Parts: sequence; structure tokens; C-alpha cells
Amino acid sequence: MPNTFPKHSRLCGQERIANLYKEGKRFTAWPLRVTYLPAEDETQVLVWAPKSLFKRAVKRNHLRRLMREAYRLNQNLLEGKHYLIAFNYIDKEEQPYATIERAICKALKKIAEK
Repeated sequence: MPNTFPKHSRLCGQERIANLYKEGKRFTAWPLRVTYLPAEDETQVLVWAPKSLFKRAVKRNHLRRLMREAYRLNQNLLEGKHYLIAFNYIDKEEQPYATIERAICKALKKIAEK
């Protein structure tokens, strides 16, 4: 599987996102809250950093970029299974990339087990 994150792998659409948060299961892999739901066609991912915690768009964009990069490099941990996944950043402090990558890996392994 190539380490890419194309447009069709991004979770879009209000109905799909609302369905994910309504019916999905969630857990915390600090500093992320992960919500996931099995999907039929392909894995799609949503990354989110709240404006309520980070007022500057530069910080929110940086955190989202780090989360996307960590997912892109570790997406092979899902082993060909298909999910809708939302990664929500919940820490009030901006964490380094190593911490975010560790959390993403932990989350993907936990999702793959179930």
C-alpha cells in the first residue's frame, strides 16, 4: 500500500460525519480522541483541531498537518480493513510530532484489533 493520502481518503459530507459521530465508537489515545465506524467501501479519515483550544489558524493547520502525516505513514496498520475514522485533537498544549505519531499508531492498532 503506498503512503499517500489522496482526496478520496478524506472524510467529507455532513451526513457521513454526523453518522460517524452518532453511531461510531470512541476512545482516547492522548492527545487524541478517536471515533471510528466500520465502512463498506474504503477507509476515510477526518482530522480536527478545535478553534476553541487554538485561536490561531496557523496552530490548527499545523496540528492537522501533523496528524495527516502521522496517519499517512502508518495507515498500513489497518491491514486492509475499511473504516470511517475521526481524529480529534483534545490537548490544550501543542504536542510534538513524535507524541502525535505514537497516539495515531496506538489508535490504528486498537481499531485493527476489533
